[in-house]
Amino acid sequence: MLRLVVTFGALGPAERVFGQSPKRLRVVGFAGASNVPLWVGQERGFFAQQGVEPVFEITPNSVEMVRNLYEGRFDLAFSSIDNVIAYDEGQGEAGLTSNPDFVALFGIDDGMLSLVAAPEIRSIADLKGKTVSIDAMTTGFAFVLRAMLANAGLAEADVVFSKVGGGAQRLQALLRGEQTATLLNAPLDGMAVSKGFVRLATARSAIGPLQGGVGMTRRDAAARMRDELEAFIRGYREAIQWLAQPANRGDAADCIGRHMRVGRDEALQVYDRLLDPSNGIFRDMRISREGVDTVLRLRSIYGIPRKSLSDPDRYIDASYLSRALNK
Repeated sequence: MLRLVVTFGALGPAERVFGQSPKRLRVVGFAGASNVPLWVGQERGFFAQQGVEPVFEITPNSVEMVRNLYEGRFDLAFSSIDNVIAYDEGQGEAGLTSNPDFVALFGIDDGMLSLVAAPEIRSIADLKGKTVSIDAMTTGFAFVLRAMLANAGLAEADVVFSKVGGGAQRLQALLRGEQTATLLNAPLDGMAVSKGFVRLATARSAIGPLQGGVGMTRRDAAARMRDELEAFIRGYREAIQWLAQPANRGDAADCIGRHMRVGRDEALQVYDRLLDPSNGIFRDMRISREGVDTVLRLRSIYGIPRKSLSDPDRYIDASYLSRALNK
């Protein structure tokens, strides 16, 4: 069974650097490789040097994550930009009582998503009549999956959608045989493949450029916590830069192994996937406008109530990233 270990706080206390206690920032995210820079930043003191202490938790699903962010239990979330768009447009699944005014501050990756299926499945078309799992029907990467199915000639009625939760939950359900296929991010997809499951396609290969993970929050919270958020961005960027140095591959694998409870070879595979220059983490942390255009196109097709969406700037505030990296 996949076990996830969460680290709370950095090793080196920020008060040694600044002479005062670090400012805490409550962060939530899903299981996946995008958390590695945060763990590295904690362990290597990159956040502490910036005077911020991230306290990180894994969420079981996007609905719970959105509710907790909306209600102020967390200050920042690692999530798909589709969640920002969905809830700002009143198309979300969590049933919020008002417009949350979510905003994306920086980019993380393109989702690093693969459609993974049971060993007997050889093509996406083979999923006809099968059950596929998702996090939620109207948010996250469910639309990506629906587009991948449609491109392979399958209508929505050709498969059965099952709401299971986040990637870790979907992986376990897939391994138990409860569903036939699901979208998984790195390194969960690799874990499934190592057990004999089949990678049918990557999201990028099937539907083109995609903006996946971002750092999201509420605009009012961002305004109140600008200093903490910019400090977090600097620490996260420093962690990415450290990871990008080939000499640190072994130490990075040690960090991955500790937090994800995987063996050395698997940890090295996670590192290599994360640092892939074409399909890995966004080293400049910028949000891909072309990738957001894809998300808006999918949401215009599948979102309910139906809306035509085309303006990425409605959901992005790049000033936090710009100020953080230019100080």
